[in-house]
Amino acid sequence: MAIIGIGVDVLHIPRLAAVYSRHSHRFPSRILSKHELSVFERLPVDVQQRLRFLGVRWAVKEAAYKALYPMFHATWKDLTYSSLQVDGIKPALSFVPGKNCDISVSRSNDLLLHVSASHDGAYVFANVIAEER
Repeated sequence: MAIIGIGVDVLHIPRLAAVYSRHSHRFPSRILSKHELSVFERLPVDVQQRLRFLGVRWAVKEAAYKALYPMFHATWKDLTYSSLQVDGIKPALSFVPGKNCDISVSRSNDLLLHVSASHDGAYVFANVIAEER
């Protein structure tokens, strides 16, 4: 197994809140996968909880893009983050290329994505290591 990339991202939640306040009706559907969007739509209407959900996924996906690029060009919806708090499993990141992605699903099956995310106050930090099996 070979590491093909490491990506990190730090997000300041107030920056995301400004975007979300202007585009709350369409922003989630632009950055979330189908599974993530269905979970998001079931969340309570607590803005802080929704912002944390979006912020963690934003940071994780930014870190994943950095870890995968330039070998792979993942889009927002190609990546799905699952967490212990929301999905009841160890945090995991899956990459399932959509029709606009430049690799096949079989090639993406050769990738292993290790993910870690943390949030404290107004910040979210994410780290992704991309490994080829």
